[in-house]
Amino acid sequence: MINKNFGFGTQIRKSPYFDSTVRWGATGFSVYNHMYIPRDFGDPEQNFWNLIRKAILCDVAVERQVEITGPDAFKFIQLLTPRDLTKLSIGQCKYVLITNSEGGLLNDPVLLRLGENHFWLSLSDSDILLWAQGVAVNSKLNVKITEPDVSPLQLQGPMSANIMVKLFGETIKNLKYYWFKELDLDGIPLVVSRTGWSSEFGYELFLRDGSKGNELYEKIMDAGKDFGIKPGHTSTIRRIEGGMLSYHADADIHTNPFELGLDRLVNLDGDVNYIGKKALKKIKANGVKRLQVGLEIKCDKLSGPNTTFWHLKHNNKIIGKVTSAIYSPRLKKNIALAMVDIKHSRIGSEIDVSIENKNFKCNVIDKPFFDPKKKITSKNL
Repeated sequence: MINKNFGFGTQIRKSPYFDSTVRWGATGFSVYNHMYIPRDFGDPEQNFWNLIRKAILCDVAVERQVEITGPDAFKFIQLLTPRDLTKLSIGQCKYVLITNSEGGLLNDPVLLRLGENHFWLSLSDSDILLWAQGVAVNSKLNVKITEPDVSPLQLQGPMSANIMVKLFGETIKNLKYYWFKELDLDGIPLVVSRTGWSSEFGYELFLRDGSKGNELYEKIMDAGKDFGIKPGHTSTIRRIEGGMLSYHADADIHTNPFELGLDRLVNLDGDVNYIGKKALKKIKANGVKRLQVGLEIKCDKLSGPNTTFWHLKHNNKIIGKVTSAIYSPRLKKNIALAMVDIKHSRIGSEIDVSIENKNFKCNVIDKPFFDPKKKITSKNL
């Protein structure tokens, strides 16, 4: 039975896995892409240990898909992103940026190529469906843009491979990092990819029939019981350790890719045309005035993630803000992502941070804070 204290309404959608997440102990939800997402299965630190030691199953149906099809689908998808897609193969995924005409970041989705002119954008939290439909109207390209009946689950953690073998057999081990397969699990149609928003080894299972959501969730939990699987939620601790962006926190429409150190995802020199190219060329030529950095905050253990932006100061002058902060029980220190004046972005720089009207010292340190070369996520089986 659904806890009536959750206070759900009809204007926000529930995921296909909603009933199962409640049954498995979800006690708190928030809203992401106009859909409820479970955010609380108990102690977030224990959720972190469950993720890095065994495996967790996360309902991320909120990562809505924008489907782009039609004769000009490839031309259109390239129009949306500054990343060069000419070498993107069918069956491959790529992390891409979507920028507006001023070079501002609108979303940082994972792109999946299902066919020659068939794509999914697996979204972070913003209305790219509407943006894409608006661009299409004026593009003069022959495309169809819809939100398909597709809802991902994330199976993440070191034991996820064992669970997937139990579900799909040994051949699943051949799936490479940032590639996917179209599979069927006992009549449940899926796209399975070696991706995930966790910085850990794992998979995403994109359900293509929302009526089978709870059935799929329960099958995975049953297959994982001998491997220590736990129901969970995306780990703020682990994603900050991995330096992963959270849109609306670490980036927004006023942030450009160069401020985030994502130059590799921006093609300025080739013939590829996309929205924002002229603006991004100008930004690159002029240089950025601020930069995202990693911080170690010198204070007592943070009790949880920041819920507001914290001012960063030097000589009592505001020079930036902390965008995502957390205590890492593995690293045994407070870590944070921040946007600062470029003059204070050098490794080792000392800055003051204001937390609830108290000032503390922090130092600029390298990010990602753990596994910077992504050896965990990209390892071959």
